[in-house]
Amino acid sequence: MNRIKKFFKILGPGFITGASDDDPSGIATYAQTGAQFGYLQLWTTLFTFPFMTIIQEMCGRIGLVTGRGLAGVIRENYNKTLLYGAVSLLLVANVINIGADLGAMAAAGQLLFKIPFIFWLIGVTIVTLLLQVFVSYPTYAKFLKYLTLSLFSYVIVVFMVKQDWSQIAWATLVPYISMDKTYLLNIVAVLGTTISPYLFFWQADEEVEEELERGDMKALGSGRPHIARKAISNMRLDTIIGMLFSNVVAFFIMITTASTLHKNGIFNIQTADQVAAALRPLAGDFAYVLFALGILGTGLLAVPILAGSASYAVAESMKWHVGLSQKFNQARGFYIVIILATLVGILINFTSIHPFQMLYYAAALNGICAPILMVLILMISNNKKIMGNHTNGLGSNILGIIIVIVMGAATLALIFSMI
Repeated sequence: MNRIKKFFKILGPGFITGASDDDPSGIATYAQTGAQFGYLQLWTTLFTFPFMTIIQEMCGRIGLVTGRGLAGVIRENYNKTLLYGAVSLLLVANVINIGADLGAMAAAGQLLFKIPFIFWLIGVTIVTLLLQVFVSYPTYAKFLKYLTLSLFSYVIVVFMVKQDWSQIAWATLVPYISMDKTYLLNIVAVLGTTISPYLFFWQADEEVEEELERGDMKALGSGRPHIARKAISNMRLDTIIGMLFSNVVAFFIMITTASTLHKNGIFNIQTADQVAAALRPLAGDFAYVLFALGILGTGLLAVPILAGSASYAVAESMKWHVGLSQKFNQARGFYIVIILATLVGILINFTSIHPFQMLYYAAALNGICAPILMVLILMISNNKKIMGNHTNGLGSNILGIIIVIVMGAATLALIFSMI
């Protein structure tokens, strides 16, 4: 029993970061993948896991060793113009994602309880803002950890429908490659929603918040923290589990829609709530309710992280007081960015832009931003002046360089197709 308690105590920023990657907009992307292509793109989850893990481990290590968030480290050591450009793209992409997620949560709530969309939208927005602004960091972190349990609903749903497990195994282990434009575009969308810049900033900063909570340092950016002997190995384990969990959930969402929607000739899904509604006649009421509840739970997990990561990046770039461990009066600029990003996200739901189109735009912005940031992350994590004895190993550098090239090529392909 003590071993189980110790294991769950290790789960923190890495696990929460990985779970937040399966937000309602991500769910919509993975669901569309299964609906449109069946099992053919299941292999992408096996592909993204090691690369996602390596990048997030670097971000977590940077936060632990320096006692600063990613934006703070870049501002102190590298080109500020490059940082401001990347943070601007991150802010726009996050606001679009926040808007899409809030809309999906409101629509899912409307499916479960026949309350008007606008009331659900305002309600979920107020809840997410109250959590970030008025709840203490230890309580808030525990709340986020518990919310990750909502993702298990997508695992359960798979076993409520008959599956061809031999076909699933083949599609997972043997990549199917097609030069079809739609097929390639969807792979780019999956990469964009899985390896996202907001995860880089969030995990680095939350590792620092955890150090503050443990008493390893006095304030974010106040100096190099005392690193406990097991801190980095625990962070790595936490990150591996978080990224594995993220990709497993994405895998199961693809299987669910492939075995229900695709199999029954439903190839086009635009939003996560449409998936829940389409599942009802095919997989029953229980599957429908689980899927809809999962959207609400993951939205409550992801929206604060999207807004928070944007705020960390902006506030550290501007050298403001920063941190969820701070009171509102101690870090006004930080909390004002969180509030504004969330409120602007609401307004996106009243534009004429189609929700799924918005997600592709967000994926494009993330795709532009991610390779630039990953190059900086590689430079930082190999810089002995910044990282001391905690620089990258050869394996980390090789995988890091490969994913920078892949993400760069994917972004160019997406932008070219959009033009």
